[in-house]
Formats: sequence, C-alpha cells, structure tokens
Amino acid sequence: MVGVGLFDSLRRRSKGGQKPGTLRKASSNDFKHLEEWAASRTGVEAYVEPKTNVTETTVVLIAHDGEWTRRRIESLDAAQQFGRKRSIPVYEVARVGYPKRMREYTERKKRGEA
Repeated sequence: MVGVGLFDSLRRRSKGGQKPGTLRKASSNDFKHLEEWAASRTGVEAYVEPKTNVTETTVVLIAHDGEWTRRRIESLDAAQQFGRKRSIPVYEVARVGYPKRMREYTERKKRGEA
C-alpha cells in the first residue's frame, strides 16, 4: 500500500530532482547545443545576458541572418572562452543591446516569413 498525502498532487514536480525555486545551472546539453548551432551557421556572434533572480547567465548566439538561440552558460568568462575557441565575437547585452537583425528575424518569424 502506498500512502498519498492530501496535497501531493499540488506539489510542483521538478526536473532532475532539483528543488522548486532553484535556478538550473548550465548543463553539458546546453553547451553541446551551442557548439552544434554555432558550427552549422555563419556569421555567428554571442551576446551574454547577465544572471537574474529568475535565470542563470545565458548566452544568445545570433547568426548573420538574425536567426538565434539561447542557452544557459556558466559565466561571462565561459562565454568568452567559448567565443575565443571558435573565433566568435562576444558582447555583453547590458552594454551593447541586441542587434537589429535579431529583432527583424523575430518579426519575420512571427509573420511566417522566416
């Protein structure tokens, strides 16, 4: 017989055994995605987003046409190392903002043109 508490169904289930409300750290899957994405596109630049109360440090990779992807990364230093290894420029979003081509790509995608 298995005991079931009255509020068990209301408890938030977490991924990977992580406690609810805990920020998920960058994983090897995140890093692998970034590597594969950067290798399959041209003109890639990296834009690092700082850690917030809700999200760990993330990096947005943006291709020449504005296509982009976002994943968690350990730190700004880790993003800079990633960029150096692949000859990808790395920028801090808080200092430079996002490039226009990213916003244009997102708009085209919303309209079904991308």
